[in-house]
Amino acid sequence: MRRTIGRQGQVGFTLIEVMIAVLVLGVGLLGLALLQTMNVRFVQSANYRTQATNLAYEVLDQVRANRISKAAYAGNYAALTADADCVAPTGANVTPALFRKALQCRIGKVLGADGTAAVVVNGDVVTVTMTWDDERWRDDGNDGQVVLRSQL
Repeated sequence: MRRTIGRQGQVGFTLIEVMIAVLVLGVGLLGLALLQTMNVRFVQSANYRTQATNLAYEVLDQVRANRISKAAYAGNYAALTADADCVAPTGANVTPALFRKALQCRIGKVLGADGTAAVVVNGDVVTVTMTWDDERWRDDGNDGQVVLRSQL
């Protein structure tokens, strides 16, 4: 009786199979890392957009609450970032000037030093444009912008 010695079956993995598995795992992990980076970028951009929308609605609500002085709210609002300038107005009578300064402070804190607001009052139509420098998300090199229009 003659016995043949040969491969009875494969046992374990070959080095090539291990290298291919490591390559597939590496590509998957790189894709996951890219997904995480993009997620952080989009979430921060969405946060800016949400905060800008809230600030614009706040301006519209303030103008609605003080319709007699609606023209005093018109103009450009530049961000203020110094803590000494940012003291919240208190009391029952918040004038348009006090509101302007408080809004400029909130723009600076929420949208950064490059954040601005433009309020245009045209009869009973009020348009609020919030603009900020969104370095994480730029479409065609434009800054982030939210425009709200409301009729009083």
